[in-house]
Amino acid sequence: MPANRQFVIDHLPTSRLTPDVFKASESAIPSPGEGEVLVRTRYISLDAANRAWMWGATYRAAIKAGDVMAGGGMAEVVESRAPGLAAGDLVWGDTGWQDYAVLNGKHVTKLGKAPAGEPITHLMSVYGVAGLTAYFGLLECGQPKAGETVVVSAAAGSVGSIVGQIAKIKGCRTVGIAGGQAKCDLLTRDLGFDAAVDYKAESFSKAMRAAVPKGIDVYFDNVGGSVLEACLFNMNNNGRIACCGAVSQYDSPQAHGPRGVPGLIVTKRLTMRGFIVMDFEEQNAKALAELSGWVASGQLKVREDIIDGFDNLPDALIGLLAGDNVGKRMVKVS
Repeated sequence: MPANRQFVIDHLPTSRLTPDVFKASESAIPSPGEGEVLVRTRYISLDAANRAWMWGATYRAAIKAGDVMAGGGMAEVVESRAPGLAAGDLVWGDTGWQDYAVLNGKHVTKLGKAPAGEPITHLMSVYGVAGLTAYFGLLECGQPKAGETVVVSAAAGSVGSIVGQIAKIKGCRTVGIAGGQAKCDLLTRDLGFDAAVDYKAESFSKAMRAAVPKGIDVYFDNVGGSVLEACLFNMNNNGRIACCGAVSQYDSPQAHGPRGVPGLIVTKRLTMRGFIVMDFEEQNAKALAELSGWVASGQLKVREDIIDGFDNLPDALIGLLAGDNVGKRMVKVS
């Protein structure tokens, strides 16, 4: 019987994430109890939220020293003692950073097949948390209307790249904010954004103003901090801000918020709404039908960043926080 490879938290970071936070370990493969399933992980999702969990409780419990590193994964059921799940089923669940995990059958999602001709990894990107987050965050929280200007930060990332394309499908002028000229070029050349702004440029604020001459109607915020501040000052009256994440704050103990709050929110009558994807799960079927239709028609292009090898998990997360990825980053485990 093979051993169960794991990455556990050696100590919690107090500044930027470094590889020594994670300790490679092995354990025996566990056995499922009544109502549980034993799964073998195939792909592990990497998300900025992984780092946020190390600071304390969020919408889930905080990660502690000694814990297996938390994270969602696509896995195959090896043994089931839960109704409705059988060996060979493909599921999504909180596997953590390990080869094998025992999960409560009520807390996993049985996955179907990817549409014909599409890779199985699309179930983790456009048809997974990233795609659903983009769909609901933009359409339910941002409520864009044709002809409006939509701005999205971290626009080359897993969620942002999909948000911008959905905004274009809905008839909006779309501006992406990303780090570096190469990513900005990708947004306008490959993904159909109308304009892109490099937040690393010295003249970021000036370039931001120039990119939105008619102001911003909807801002989809993935980063917080100074980028959120720059967008706040360019919002139109009655604008909407969908607050998805604050990646600029996760890997630093010196988090800072934008100036202009609450003054700008009051004077411009802005709506700022935070959300997580589970808020809208009753509408998942509708969202997935639309997303798959857009992919099939070529209106929505899917970018994925797949890294091979369990041992690469720590460096892959650190790279994600540094903005190394384009599209959904995941690690192929088995």
